[in-house]
Amino acid sequence: MELKTKSTVIIGGNATGEILYFDAPISFWGGVSAETSRVVQAGHPQNGKVTAKKILVIPNLIGSSSSSAIILELIYSGLAPKAMILGNHDAIIPIGTIAAKQMGWGNVPISTLKNPDFKTGDWVTIHSNGEIRHNRS
Repeated sequence: MELKTKSTVIIGGNATGEILYFDAPISFWGGVSAETSRVVQAGHPQNGKVTAKKILVIPNLIGSSSSSAIILELIYSGLAPKAMILGNHDAIIPIGTIAAKQMGWGNVPISTLKNPDFKTGDWVTIHSNGEIRHNRS
């Protein structure tokens, strides 16, 4: 069954792919390897999972201004997620995407959605207007 949801667009773009849902807060700085795109935060439920080419659903981020640098490095190296759906507005993560876009390295669409109702393995399509269509796995 396909469901439609409307999110708030932070960085526009279209993406289709598989969800990787974060069950606990994370910081990209120290939590995600810029070299491999793997979650490396000790004790994190998604430790060892690859973020590259996934649509990340992150209900809660742990702030670090260096997280934008990790996103920038992931985009530059071709290991970026396809898109991100954040549970709350964030000013840091989009900075890396904006910088990468300005340098011509690519774009990672980012939107916010309170209480995102997705799970790992769901497939979604994100539209530049904020509409998200998803199918349960």
